[in-house]
Amino acid sequence: MGYGIGSVLAFIVAVFARLVGLDRDRAFYPTVLIVIASTYVLFAVMGGSMQALIIESIAMTAFIIAAVIGFKFNPWIVVVGLVGHGIFDFFHGGIINNPGVPVWWPPFCSAYDVIAGGCLAWLLSRASASLTQKMQ
Repeated sequence: MGYGIGSVLAFIVAVFARLVGLDRDRAFYPTVLIVIASTYVLFAVMGGSMQALIIESIAMTAFIIAAVIGFKFNPWIVVVGLVGHGIFDFFHGGIINNPGVPVWWPPFCSAYDVIAGGCLAWLLSRASASLTQKMQ
């Protein structure tokens, strides 16, 4: 159920962002990645685990770095960051013991991340194809 809802919600948010123009700014998807990456830190605080807080903060920092580098230099890095976070979600419970994480969160977030990364990849591919056609 979490995978389905995460997938549908990511697609709805991507379409909504496209329709109202939120994704015209190159900061949109890096910001999404930063918010997504910070959620496990919130769960660590809610679960009261200092060990989880430290580990989740380290992981969050890696994804924030990817978001910033992708924003500054190459948006494909944001695609890798989003999909990478989806993979991280899939394996999260086996690597990090965070008592604040709801059972349904990792599958929901994993699906959301991968679909959001796919939507950004599609937008970047379209923009690249359009630019190539204009140059010919």
